[in-house]
Amino acid sequence: MNEAENISSHGHQLLSRRNFMRNAGFSLGGLGLAQLLASDDPLNFTGKDPVRPELDADRPYAPRPPHFEPKAKRVLIIYCPGAVSHVDTWDYKPALTKYHGQKPPGIPAVTFEGPTGNIAKPFWDFRPRGQSGKMTSDLLPHLGKHVDDYCFIHSLTTQTSAHPQGENFFNTGFTMEGFPSFGSWVTYALGSSNSDLPAFVAINDPRGMARSGKNNFGNGFLPAAFQGTDFNAKNPPANLARPFSMTHADDKATNELLKKLNSKHLELYPGDSDLAARIASYELAGQMQTSVPEMMALDNEPASIHAEYGTDSGTVLKREYAKNCILARRLLEKGVRVVQLFNGSDPSGGNGITNWDSHSKIKETHAMQAEIMDQPTGALIGDLKRRGMLEDTLVVWCTEFGRMPFLQGNGTGRDHNPDSFTCFMAGAGVKKGFSYGESDEFGFKAAVEPKEIYDFNATILHLMGLDHERLSYYHNGLERRLTNVHGHVIKEMLA
Repeated sequence: MNEAENISSHGHQLLSRRNFMRNAGFSLGGLGLAQLLASDDPLNFTGKDPVRPELDADRPYAPRPPHFEPKAKRVLIIYCPGAVSHVDTWDYKPALTKYHGQKPPGIPAVTFEGPTGNIAKPFWDFRPRGQSGKMTSDLLPHLGKHVDDYCFIHSLTTQTSAHPQGENFFNTGFTMEGFPSFGSWVTYALGSSNSDLPAFVAINDPRGMARSGKNNFGNGFLPAAFQGTDFNAKNPPANLARPFSMTHADDKATNELLKKLNSKHLELYPGDSDLAARIASYELAGQMQTSVPEMMALDNEPASIHAEYGTDSGTVLKREYAKNCILARRLLEKGVRVVQLFNGSDPSGGNGITNWDSHSKIKETHAMQAEIMDQPTGALIGDLKRRGMLEDTLVVWCTEFGRMPFLQGNGTGRDHNPDSFTCFMAGAGVKKGFSYGESDEFGFKAAVEPKEIYDFNATILHLMGLDHERLSYYHNGLERRLTNVHGHVIKEMLA
């Protein structure tokens, strides 16, 4: 049949050999795509077999084995919303003093919040500390005392310069909301070693939650059982108190009856993970009626501990945050797998300055935040070390990005800097008194061994005995993971 014969009476093109081969190719490709999407492990970018934990619907918090022998059994994440200025705390840059008040070539005319000013030297002096002689600033002297235990990374970068998205990215691996937090991934993988307390606790700042709220410790698309339980020393978990009219024996009997009814109900819906998670959460809440009041009894701590942490000195906010730090240690002692401790909250709460965001008056705002955080956090790290807990506990101090080495146009604040900032780890499995990576001479951009948040989170998971490329959850046709399709363990930071 020639082309002229291949025309219908209606003028439409009939099937030619060329069209047949083209359509057949598309069909075969479509079949291949359909088969791929229908498979158990579609779009497996790493080439590694995903490892999905075998969850017991009745016991979602049951301990589960790691992928390999872990260095850390538990992790404490000290998160500072608002972006701590690395050039005023941990990243010593003599060039800032040399070029103070000048505008060297290469500085952009406009950054996140508008026109830029001149280079500004650190607002606090730096001095060598510890046996390592690490240069840190006088803004955080109590934290600085423990530099010989820290493993710094000075070359972190992130994908955004906006706070909510930055919090999301650091804590979930994605700038958008709706993805599981780090703590949820860990407890989904490993469960809990304590049946009376949550596997994952988020201790919010006394002033409230950070900008991204519960997304920072949410479960995203993971089963609901793995959302972080949020409470602090000032505000215990809600609805745990037994009604005054009910005796302890009656309360126990009621809980036992409820457990039997829930078990019967679950038998009617086998495999319903959401129902199982809700029941497990309620049962945990019942157990917490006895475990949490004991945990919250901070008055049982000796006076020397309260003095060390600073619960009896300074501002009200500092004293409340210090109690949060004691609570964090007590939770870790009891085997809580992940404790996320926040120092800073959402500034929209009407309480004035509530986090490290310092677009103006940085000397005043950073000093206020440091007065709250420094002594209690330094005491917490020192206390963990004294008790031998750093042997199997990983401590992570972090913030969503850094701040610029030059001032904003107002001459008193530093703008957001996603291209270089500093965080550190301490404890199980990391080198002591060590610094990895470098920013450029001004602390403006990561210059030596630049790393992304993906790499940082991959390293934390590794220390917990988890392969970030294998820890996944099948959701909406994709094998999702904390590090998406990116990330490499920073082996140079490992002991």
